[in-house]
Amino acid sequence: MSKETTDIQLVEGCVRNDRRFQELLYSRFCGKMNSICLGYTGNQNDADDILQEAFIKVFKNIRDFRFESPLEAWIRRIVVNTAIDNYRNSIKHPTIVLINEDFDFIDESEFPHPGDYNYFLDLISKLPDGYRLIFNLYVIEGFSHKEIAEKIGINEGTSKSQLSRAKKYLQHQLMQEVHSLKPTQFEDGRSLQVV
Repeated sequence: MSKETTDIQLVEGCVRNDRRFQELLYSRFCGKMNSICLGYTGNQNDADDILQEAFIKVFKNIRDFRFESPLEAWIRRIVVNTAIDNYRNSIKHPTIVLINEDFDFIDESEFPHPGDYNYFLDLISKLPDGYRLIFNLYVIEGFSHKEIAEKIGINEGTSKSQLSRAKKYLQHQLMQEVHSLKPTQFEDGRSLQVV
């Protein structure tokens, strides 16, 4: 068995409870799914718990997979739903973060880390729980505010408000980083400093 093992072979092997196929399925998808979990939890320990719970669900329900969508998309949906369930079960006291509403929008030319995926994961993971959940569901997963409201039991306006606050929070974090950058010295003697 190798990377050439098809999704059909993986599913059939997992349905037979063949450990080799289960391990191969897990190793093939765990990295991407862990990134998704981390995006919802903000810390690796909780992400590991959600990932484990999600893969238990995957193996328990794999015989129901019908190849109507790619296997990875089916697993991703289980991971996202497990993260949402985890969030719903963990709500004890809402996190309230007060943010100064006087931010200026970021000029894209000032952006400090274009294309740095790990940087964005880290930045998103620092969002307060409610902001992070809404941000991930709306921006990353593509759910509408109505769908988000139904999934996690809030009203649509709350979803919109949380997304707006998440964006402002991220803008604030980015602006702090942009303004903390040290001047850059070029070989020809010129320097660049964001002010």
